Amino acid sequence: MFEALHHGVLGRALKNGLLQVRWWDVRDYADNKHRTIDDKPYGGGPGMVMMAKPLREAIRHIQAQRDKPNWVVYLSPQGTLLKQPGVVRLKEKLSTHNLVLLCGRYEGIDERLIMSMVDEECSIGDYVLSGGEFAAMVVIDAVARLLPGVLGDSTSAEADSFSSANKGLLEYPQYTRPEEDEGMRVPEVLLSGNHEAILRWRNRMALERTLKKRPDLLNSAQLSAEEKEILAELTGDENE
Repeated sequence: MFEALHHGVLGRALKNGLLQVRWWDVRDYADNKHRTIDDKPYGGGPGMVMMAKPLREAIRHIQAQRDKPNWVVYLSPQGTLLKQPGVVRLKEKLSTHNLVLLCGRYEGIDERLIMSMVDEECSIGDYVLSGGEFAAMVVIDAVARLLPGVLGDSTSAEADSFSSANKGLLEYPQYTRPEEDEGMRVPEVLLSGNHEAILRWRNRMALERTLKKRPDLLNSAQLSAEEKEILAELTGDENE
């Protein structure tokens, strides 16, 4: 499944050695001839539960091959919802730890493994997937693009929606050639060459877009006095 990482931005980053991604099959650490890694839940109920022992052995094997300690993240719908500050924190963890992403399946994993070896639980959204592999790929992509050299332009990540440089707001609208497409023109300010006016327009559009699509983000956005005035004006316009 993780072969999908060998394409696009991540593929180039892996090829150029800007990050390393390895995966381990938990079945390789099963202690039975059928390579069984799950069993029925105690107390009854549907589905199967991943066993603690093979997972524990896999994590210990990873640690034995590395100089830095593990930081084990269990991808689970019960985990803390991953937002951009959390992605930044995981990226910073890479300087001191191996980032180990534990992908659950079935009804989850034995709680004793979580209690003894998991450092944090992480969720990419309030929905359930068939397995943690897809969530792990999301985390890898989000973290990797913050690493130096992964993106062609180092400022690209800084201007993204939710980034601290963008004050936690959604990104402003983007346009490219041609200037007119099916009767819709690029805003004149973006063609003006007036960088100060462009910056003001982008700030206003970011506020307007966030107010319209994700007003909840405004509760924690770090706005300047001027931006607060713009927001008050936008809010007043909507109330009318």
